[in-house]
Amino acid sequence: MKSSVGTRLFGSLGVVVLAVLALAAVAPGTALAQSDVTFTKDVLPILQDSCQTCHREGAIAPMSLMTYEETRPWARAIREKVVTRTMPPWYIDKNIGVQGFKYDRSLNDEQIATVSAWVDAGAPRGNPADAPPEREFADRDQWHIGEPDWIVPIPEPFVVPAEGANWWGDFYADSGLTEDVWISAVETKPSSEGFPVVHHAVTRVQETPDDDEGDFLNEYAQGKNGDIFPPGTGRLVKAGTVIRFNMHYASIGEDRTDRTSVGLTFYPEGETPKHELFSRALAQNYDLDIPPGEDNVRHDSYHKFENNVRLTGFQPHLHNRGKRQCIEAIYPDGQTEMLSCATWDFGWHIVTCSRCCRPAR
Repeated sequence: MKSSVGTRLFGSLGVVVLAVLALAAVAPGTALAQSDVTFTKDVLPILQDSCQTCHREGAIAPMSLMTYEETRPWARAIREKVVTRTMPPWYIDKNIGVQGFKYDRSLNDEQIATVSAWVDAGAPRGNPADAPPEREFADRDQWHIGEPDWIVPIPEPFVVPAEGANWWGDFYADSGLTEDVWISAVETKPSSEGFPVVHHAVTRVQETPDDDEGDFLNEYAQGKNGDIFPPGTGRLVKAGTVIRFNMHYASIGEDRTDRTSVGLTFYPEGETPKHELFSRALAQNYDLDIPPGEDNVRHDSYHKFENNVRLTGFQPHLHNRGKRQCIEAIYPDGQTEMLSCATWDFGWHIVTCSRCCRPAR
């Protein structure tokens, strides 16, 4: 017998209920004495761990939160965002299904209570001596998966004008591979200058540019960087293939030049992974009927696996009308298990993965 996975799409009423539950869960944690909470001792470590990757000069967030002077004007806005769990962006429902994901940047109840108490106390600075060392960040040119063994860029740099409509299009690049290789990690990465104008970049492996099928390789988007496969798993990339780059560019008020690349990390020569890993868009449903005026419409779709599989990651994908997506397992004996649910934000493409944290070598 075979197992199935179903996906469910929900409207905005589900989001409202979740927000109310989140507020109710946080309220008891505010017993922390307001007079004891300061920026340097209590709040700055939270910002360093969960916020500053994006909230710093040159990164994707609209303002920097590196110092007290930069953070203080935003204190009340920060409180609102963390209490409603809007920020840091982490959309997995903490009360449903699998938990304990890697790279979970969300705040726990105690951290939210700390930020709330700090704001309610007037957002005091505190003793500068209590501040942790300033966090250091990797250079933007650095690869999240480590330096790849093989890098394939789009054929030519692409100029995104200062003003103009969003641009979608494909580039095709010869992989340059002369033999089949097993890979343990993959990352699609915009160039440093092009980073602000790349909304997303999807890479696929194809036999020829005219091959409409191909195999999904990787995706770059806000919140998603590289894929490091679980130990003992890998993907086969064949010699002579073509890399297709499906790009979405958006103007930002000044000309920018981008040359996005994809990087591959190889298995050691002669070593073959025990399991083959693949990415699939499960249960795609393009025919969604949303009646006018309705705000909570559910659609179900299904995918049947022909072999035993282990799910290592979950990435919801909807567009502007989507609000929430769930993934549910239907086992051969008829039992069901809700594996995960996530609210949806078109600006963030976040993959949640469990135990897929280090290269397989």
